[in-house]
Amino acid sequence: PMSNPGDADSTPITSVRQLADHIAAGSKPASAFRIGTEHEKFGFRLDDLAPPPYLPSDGQPGSIRDLLTGLARFGGEPILDQGQIIGLKLDGGASVSLEPAGQLELSGAPLETLHDTAAEFAAHYDQVRSVAADLRVGFAPLGFHPLATRAAMPWMPKGRYAIMRRYMPLVGSLGLDMMTRTCTVQVNLDYSSETDMVRKLRVSLLLQPVATALFANSPFTEGEPNGYLSYRAQVWTDTDNQRAGIPKVMFEPGFGFERYVRWVVDEVPMYFVYRDGRYVDVAGQSFRHFMDGKLHNLVQATPTVGDFADHLTTVFTDVRLKRFLEMRGADAGRLDMMIAQSALWVGLLYDEAALAAAETLLRDMTWEDAVTLRAAVPRLGLAAPFRDGTLRDLARDAVAIATDGLRARARLDPQGRDETRHLEPLHAILSGEPTQAERWLARYRDVWQGDTKQILSEAAL
Repeated sequence: PMSNPGDADSTPITSVRQLADHIAAGSKPASAFRIGTEHEKFGFRLDDLAPPPYLPSDGQPGSIRDLLTGLARFGGEPILDQGQIIGLKLDGGASVSLEPAGQLELSGAPLETLHDTAAEFAAHYDQVRSVAADLRVGFAPLGFHPLATRAAMPWMPKGRYAIMRRYMPLVGSLGLDMMTRTCTVQVNLDYSSETDMVRKLRVSLLLQPVATALFANSPFTEGEPNGYLSYRAQVWTDTDNQRAGIPKVMFEPGFGFERYVRWVVDEVPMYFVYRDGRYVDVAGQSFRHFMDGKLHNLVQATPTVGDFADHLTTVFTDVRLKRFLEMRGADAGRLDMMIAQSALWVGLLYDEAALAAAETLLRDMTWEDAVTLRAAVPRLGLAAPFRDGTLRDLARDAVAIATDGLRARARLDPQGRDETRHLEPLHAILSGEPTQAERWLARYRDVWQGDTKQILSEAAL
């Protein structure tokens, strides 16, 4: 998640090695590995399907501020930006936050099992439903807003978003769409060492196009089919390519924490620095220049480890490295599918035999292969060409390995079931059932008779 104002590490930066050590400090023994799932959804007013604004307007109920205030009754400490509530800090390390257009995000707590993940989802959904019902608002997790224009999306009062809003159009044509009209689900997973991090990072980067295809859930734009299965994934191809995608550096020999830090400080431009309760716009400037005292509006400021941690949250690669790894390739979607997204990666990465099997599966796959797949998947999904067949073949193998990995983890729920049941929706797709996007397109053709407005109520929590 984006870090929240006021909880930053004020240690001055002295070297790149210090920053590499800051990330490496996330390493933990396998017994301490946890699962953190983040997911976003679009609000819509039941009366007119419009996205709810931050503040109540035109006499309509259903503002985002009222929703957050309502959720606070379940506990949680309000997170403020210039005095406005923009989120809630919850017990156990979870938080509720807002994406730029009011997409509501739960950043889940670090949990031990996927059964816990499913329970956390259910509790959050119950709370959101109970508050939203009084406000006449619904919430629908979809990868891209199926109806609203970009201009119709509201903006939330978060200082960093104003800076990004100004800068995004300078570096890509779809950055403002990414901010306002996309929703994702991601799972955050641990590593035990630098070597373990690199293995997991490379496997998950190469397989991220598989996740994009399996979880594709954004086939409509402004009420019409857009020609894509995951338009959200397409948006990322022209948001800001200096900080997105599958960076070649991650496949270089010798890649590790220090090489990553050098890439982040030298090649990923900054957005902002947070000082004295305000966001200072340094968008497009180099973090290295900041470290060298060369930013014209921050010459006197001493860069801190907290500034670097903030900068890491503005790296938008398909897998993001922080003190854990974030899997970022999937559209938000149906509840069982979002739990399946966490299950896929836990199964692949948290069992040693599964991780080794995934490496064997991918041993001939190159960075170029992954980039080619990533370009094809938004439109073609599992039908994207791969080797002598399609991506569906690779997906089938990856899900089989993940299933073995979850079985070997042997984490049982109170009914004695292991975590493999959370992969059932993926087995269904690989047996020929439609993906979420394909199902919506069929509904559009056969049931809705071209009226896409019905998707919001059908997709709602």
